Amino acid sequence: MKNDTLVIRDGRFEDIDCLVDLLEQLFAMEEDFTFDAEKQRKGLALMLDGCGKHRAVKVALHGNSIVGMCTVQTRISTSRGSLTGILEDLIVTADHRGRGAGKRLLKEISQWARKRGIGHLQLLADKNNTQALTFYNLQGWQRTNLACLTLDL
Repeated sequence: MKNDTLVIRDGRFEDIDCLVDLLEQLFAMEEDFTFDAEKQRKGLALMLDGCGKHRAVKVALHGNSIVGMCTVQTRISTSRGSLTGILEDLIVTADHRGRGAGKRLLKEISQWARKRGIGHLQLLADKNNTQALTFYNLQGWQRTNLACLTLDL
């Protein structure tokens, strides 16, 4: 696959089934997440319903097949005094990894963020997912000293 055969576009509601399948692949690599198709379907519907100013869903197409996705949400950072973006999901199917889809998705998400005055993105990645950590490092992402904590309410 050459980059010129790959198309990046906004996600659509009719893509949800394919996107749920991609999240199943992503969650198989992330120890902290348990795949639940119905929950992921609801989350994707919320992301797609609010796309535009504060959220984005981008998909990578090779031919008529969705081979990757990337989502981002905005938040206010008091440390930066501005809007920042949280990269929520980035996944490319195993058979398309290493062919430029992940880079292209990150580029599109970065452009989307810049157009909205967002100059900083953050993400969480499984600390044992060396393939993902290497990929992000090669794209210029920096590790921090912060630890992720969660609380179910």
